[in-house]
Amino acid sequence: MTLATTSALWRSTGGDSTRTAYAGSMGMYAQFYIANTSSTTANVVVSSAANAATLILPANAVVTSISITNPSTGANSTCNIGFTPISGIGPGQTFTLGTNVPNAFVNNGNVTTRQIINLSSTSVGTGLGNAANTTNLVIVTSAIGTAGAVGGPVTGSIHYYVADNGQQNV
Repeated sequence: MTLATTSALWRSTGGDSTRTAYAGSMGMYAQFYIANTSSTTANVVVSSAANAATLILPANAVVTSISITNPSTGANSTCNIGFTPISGIGPGQTFTLGTNVPNAFVNNGNVTTRQIINLSSTSVGTGLGNAANTTNLVIVTSAIGTAGAVGGPVTGSIHYYVADNGQQNV
């Protein structure tokens, strides 16, 4: 199967060739893997493969929900999912970490069942539904939710879109 990647923001007017309708942003999914939900702090990665890449979302990413597809088997397993902004990105650059927002997306979420954490969930973080950082890329992070909770690995997906001003190009 052929793969294609773009650095563009995906937008659609829903077929309005007059360019009158607002060009809405497209939703995207990023798979994730948390090796141990009882870790005090860790970067979230894209898969369970050895040396998997850290999950980094673009500037203006608005996370709308987090799906837990393969839950933790740890007893009473809870976690926080948040982000740390990064700047100074580019070839040959040394990037700088900003201030971690440890429970921006998920706040003390029970991750022992398959579920979707969204704005109506009890474990919603205050950053869910808002742009994570309007100027910088963000590293997705994880940390233990309830002190003493026994953690385990968790996989799932993050549903997000990139907010912009709705301008059309062509």
